[in-house]
Amino acid sequence: MTTRYCSLAQQSAPEFAPGLTAERRGALIGGSRMWVNGTVLHYYFFDADNAAATDTSVIPVPGTGEMRRVPWGGAKEQQDVVRECFREWQGLGIGVDFAEVGDRSEAELRIGFQPGDGSWSTIGRDALTVGLSDRTMNFGWDLTAPGRRGTALHEIGHALGLLHEHQSPFAGIHWDDEAVYAELAGPPNFWSRDRTRVNILRKLGPDEVNGSVWDPQSVMEFPFASGLILEPEEYRAGLHPHGSLSPSDKEFVLRWYPPAGPPRPAELVPFRSAPLRLGPGEQADFTVEPTQTREYAVGAFGDSDTVVVVFEERDGEPRFLAGQDDGGTPHNATLKVRLVKGRRYFVRVRLYSTWGSGDTALMCW
Repeated sequence: MTTRYCSLAQQSAPEFAPGLTAERRGALIGGSRMWVNGTVLHYYFFDADNAAATDTSVIPVPGTGEMRRVPWGGAKEQQDVVRECFREWQGLGIGVDFAEVGDRSEAELRIGFQPGDGSWSTIGRDALTVGLSDRTMNFGWDLTAPGRRGTALHEIGHALGLLHEHQSPFAGIHWDDEAVYAELAGPPNFWSRDRTRVNILRKLGPDEVNGSVWDPQSVMEFPFASGLILEPEEYRAGLHPHGSLSPSDKEFVLRWYPPAGPPRPAELVPFRSAPLRLGPGEQADFTVEPTQTREYAVGAFGDSDTVVVVFEERDGEPRFLAGQDDGGTPHNATLKVRLVKGRRYFVRVRLYSTWGSGDTALMCW
């Protein structure tokens, strides 16, 4: 089977104010793209049978210099593979839910099936920066073909915040660089040297990766043919992951997204401070049931780096309303949101790190 690879766009490095401690920077880099636990990720499929005229891209035809317009819609058989893979990730018991929607404006994840555009996904919360008419994920080949199902598991892993395993600095891979460039320049990938460097040869920082140990059987690992890897010696003849969720994949995603806690979190009462007794990476959840309809402020206090997200309960599930990340800044996250009497809201606070001696807290006023 010809190897096709996931191609991610180059990600700009996060910018932080000078003078941050290494521990604080590491916590920010490691968690900057992860969702708060308890999020429901809604996904939408561009449909081959109901495609809008704008749901297309113009792409070059390799080797011809010509351009052609290719639709984003996918057939039900392709969509079903992705649905099944969402269920497999969900079946681990993670604290993030997935729900399919028919309105793209309600979806954090918008999934296309454009041939010739490769398979790719935005990383975690980066999906929120993409316009509502655009894709956050694409599948560029037939997912129903033997051995291709792992592509859907892999791209959903990216949507959850996982990165490429072979780019881990802990892998100890020594590449034959020119052999890798030559391999990826040919069919079926036709990658430029820059794309190959970004997706294969470039090492990630130790704070960016999925764990402190390389997992060659991770679903986020690529297969590689003989002659591309010089070291470790055991992979000179090729690297062939199973294309399924490994024990390390499961451990990592459950550490970031542990099973949901109590069914009814503590209530956040207006004008009453709620202490946050959290360690790095931990999260606190609250409900708010306003007694009057007006604009409220929801904010964190103390010397801490946090993500604060407000959800509105609709049809029995939380829908994203507003969020702010104060990581690496001297100020605290403060959201202005209009809350309606008689409705229920959830506030979720995830801590990156604390960097002062005082307590941290959350308040609604």
